[in-house]
Amino acid sequence: MKKAIYLFILVFCYLPLQVSASSTHSNSYSNVNSPDVVIKHVYKEANLKGVIDFQVFKEGYNAYYNTKGRKKQLLTIIDYSKPSTEKRFFVIDLKRNKLVYHTYVSHGVNSGGREATRFSNIVNSRQTSLGTFLTDTTYYGGNGYSLKLDGMTHGVNDNARRRYIVVHGADYATESFIQRHGYLGRSWGCPALPKGLSRQIIDTIKGGSVIYAHA
Repeated sequence: MKKAIYLFILVFCYLPLQVSASSTHSNSYSNVNSPDVVIKHVYKEANLKGVIDFQVFKEGYNAYYNTKGRKKQLLTIIDYSKPSTEKRFFVIDLKRNKLVYHTYVSHGVNSGGREATRFSNIVNSRQTSLGTFLTDTTYYGGNGYSLKLDGMTHGVNDNARRRYIVVHGADYATESFIQRHGYLGRSWGCPALPKGLSRQIIDTIKGGSVIYAHA
């Protein structure tokens, strides 16, 4: 009898830790797991320690969870608190708990030099916007293959469409540019990616995934 009670307690206490990838990222947090437990679980499973600051990831995950209209279990985090010479663009697959892309990304020419210190939602400011974005459709424009973004944070980035803030590739957003100039090139406010990766990243995150830009 004592052995049966012990087994029951062991199984009952262990169950909350057995969170499948699909149940972890459903439209609501698990009834068994608190939000913090879920976030820590994903952070650990995706091996993000030492790659993304936990608090930044937590903010990004909460942004993902609270964004209406998301269609993909993907979270992109851009950490503009890091200098442009560091890889600060992260795409995390929340279905498999896996970091799938980690690369460079530019900030706006009027946001700063090596580091971004000024941010704006104003048309023609040529500064980067922070907050939560939802990805939409792709098109070919002046910067080649590009991804439209909708700014979801009122007063912070909701002018993204009017400002033509899109994800695109750029020759100035590469490691070789950093090696030649000592810094990453800058855009007019768009998160520009290395050309060699931009298309595949865009095709991965297009169509309703969440981007969270932090500083």
